[in-house]
Amino acid sequence: MAGDCCGTISAGSPLTRDGRRFRRALWIALAVNAVMFVVELGAGLQSGSVSLLADAIDFFGDSANYLLSLVVMSMGLLWRARGAWIKGLTMVLFGLLVSARAVWGLALGQPPEPLVMSSIGALALLANVGVAVMLYRFRLGDADMRSVWLCSRNDAIGNLAVILAAAGVFGTGDAWPDLVVAGIMAGLALTSGVSILRHARQDMRIAKAEAGA
Repeated sequence: MAGDCCGTISAGSPLTRDGRRFRRALWIALAVNAVMFVVELGAGLQSGSVSLLADAIDFFGDSANYLLSLVVMSMGLLWRARGAWIKGLTMVLFGLLVSARAVWGLALGQPPEPLVMSSIGALALLANVGVAVMLYRFRLGDADMRSVWLCSRNDAIGNLAVILAAAGVFGTGDAWPDLVVAGIMAGLALTSGVSILRHARQDMRIAKAEAGA
């Protein structure tokens, strides 16, 4: 769903200079994601939900990515682009991991607990909508800022999907709604990761061109 929607932002963009607000937003996002990783991991293991476990892994990956952004944000455009490239690669790997877990869940065929799925999914949605709103102003920044926004947006979409999956499991008594949502989340991670990788390469080329000028 992310597509190739990344624009090119130069190193002198006003958004890239808004470091203090971005840093504060990242620390808040890091704390929220770390807490929700623990909550969703426990709930996913308890309920047997693949989509909750996928979302928990995503929370963990986002926490690591926010920390990486905090490390590279005071550096030049080239290092920020390299950090974004690592994050894009992480999202692609996450998508592949969730896809493999969904296939395994399909082989097992046991439905998860829908009430736990829906309640934790709603809690995660509130957390991610708050983070996404906070980071919205940075969505058109450089590759690093763009990747942070995409992570928060994807999480909110994923939480809505988990809630719908819980309703599907409750209505059908089958595992397939949970597995379908896990597959969608994997696809979203893959497309967004590829988009970030492309944007990061653009920023790397810009930084090298400016350095050689």
